[in-house]
Amino acid sequence: MSARHFPHWPAGLPRHLTLPQTNLWYNVEVSATRYPDKPFIIYYDSPLSYAEFRDQCERIAGYLQQVCGVKAGDRVLLYMQNSPQWVLAYYGILRANAVVVPINPMNRTDELQHYVRDSGASTALVAQELYPQIAPLQGPAAGLGLQHLMVAAYSDYLHTGTDLAVPPFVAAPREPLQQPGVTLWSDMLQRQLRPGPLTAGPDDLCVMPYTSGTTGQPKGCMHTHRSAMSTLVGGVQWFGRTQDAVYLSVLPFFHVTGMSGSMNGPLFAGATLVLLSRWDRDVAAQSVQRHRVGIWQAISTMVVDFLSNPRLSEYDLSSLQGVRGGGAAMPEAIAKKLKDLTGLDYVEGYGMSETLAATHINPPQRPKPQCLGIPVFDVDARVLDPLTLQEVPQGETGEIVVHAPQVMQGYWRQPQATAESFIELDGRRFLRTGDLAYVDQDGYFFMVDRLKRMINASGYKVWPAEVEALMYRHPAIHEACVIAARDEKRGETVKALVVLKDGARDSVSPQDIITWAHEHMAAYKSPRIVEFVTALPKSGSGKILWRELQEQELARTAP
Repeated sequence: MSARHFPHWPAGLPRHLTLPQTNLWYNVEVSATRYPDKPFIIYYDSPLSYAEFRDQCERIAGYLQQVCGVKAGDRVLLYMQNSPQWVLAYYGILRANAVVVPINPMNRTDELQHYVRDSGASTALVAQELYPQIAPLQGPAAGLGLQHLMVAAYSDYLHTGTDLAVPPFVAAPREPLQQPGVTLWSDMLQRQLRPGPLTAGPDDLCVMPYTSGTTGQPKGCMHTHRSAMSTLVGGVQWFGRTQDAVYLSVLPFFHVTGMSGSMNGPLFAGATLVLLSRWDRDVAAQSVQRHRVGIWQAISTMVVDFLSNPRLSEYDLSSLQGVRGGGAAMPEAIAKKLKDLTGLDYVEGYGMSETLAATHINPPQRPKPQCLGIPVFDVDARVLDPLTLQEVPQGETGEIVVHAPQVMQGYWRQPQATAESFIELDGRRFLRTGDLAYVDQDGYFFMVDRLKRMINASGYKVWPAEVEALMYRHPAIHEACVIAARDEKRGETVKALVVLKDGARDSVSPQDIITWAHEHMAAYKSPRIVEFVTALPKSGSGKILWRELQEQELARTAP
């Protein structure tokens, strides 16, 4: 492992992180004992204290054990939008010594079947607007083993009046469901059941997020309490957060970035979450102003939307101390706009479901734009030639591999996929990320692209992420996604799907964009085809679904 990045390490921080030898539930015990009356969650202006949070988690755990028969190590599905119930369910499952299986709320019945069958879960905690999707999979007739559903109404936690724009699905009243095996969240809590002893240790399974990868069905990433503890404690330490921090938690909790950085980390610190179920740029700005939010973890698409709000100047954003995120590079023009408005750099990081969030983060005092950052505590990250598995020289592109405490144990019930995802170097087990990057002279990592995402135009390798970053400099472009299109002469050529800014739709043509791109980047990577679209498909975590667009293009032009 290179030490080039050590001179830029955050001041006062050790390079080794001693992890607590406990499970994640103990973090609830500590914070609720230290700060019982302090708000842990503020949900559309309604607070939930740390003491209330601990009490309700224990009631959930008692119900899971005594009514649902959940035993240590059992997997329990968590299928909701961000909400107090999401956090309560997560820690209630852990208090029952069980394993959380977070599910993207965008998944529908056909997709859910795989998670139910693959995880072997007999119990799920779900939101009422999603109940119709999972209901067909529950009960003996479905034959999947899913027996118990606890159904939550978000409005149960709206007990303080608010002038914020509450989404209709959040404000919807509780529905009186009475099907066999279905229990209302409120009825579950009213039972006042208490769990048995806490037995899960640091090396027991804690959470199992599923990752789609590049091929095949989604695979469960097996994380222990220790690997989960690594990123949540590391994030708090890296950014120097305290119990008086206030976080705007708008990244989805089912995704590891939001789970670790906007939920688990703040709980460990004893901080406060200002929680929204649906991204809304005005409600976000109002919440920053009203609750003096200091930390906002976001992805680039959220920041683009936030900064394009014509009403932004009406809000007091002076409490913001840090804006950070990852998943996709922040366009340079957007980062500059954020800096001009708030004086803050957008601090990027890098991680994946297999590492339960970050293995790399930019040093807050010296971030570089459009950069993954440097390896954090105890991370050995290298860049290898994907074919020879030999380390490449500084500045050359290769695949990132990581050995770190946050790396998963493997894929659930997938020994072959697990074996293919790891290699051994110097007696250590390294995860192959499938991401291509290079390291600069300071030891900072820069993403080039996914190993599978490359356009081969007349033998020239084009990395779409690079082209997209350049296209964001065009004043009329709101969002862009670059994919490969078939070309008789070049084999493949570069195509850009573009969402224009509102004021530009009548004055800019596809040819204008093509001409501009040809003037601003090498001819071989400049888009030859530009198609205007009204919106780009995004995942639940806000990432643009380039693979979906690529597959549609290939299917449309199949010979």
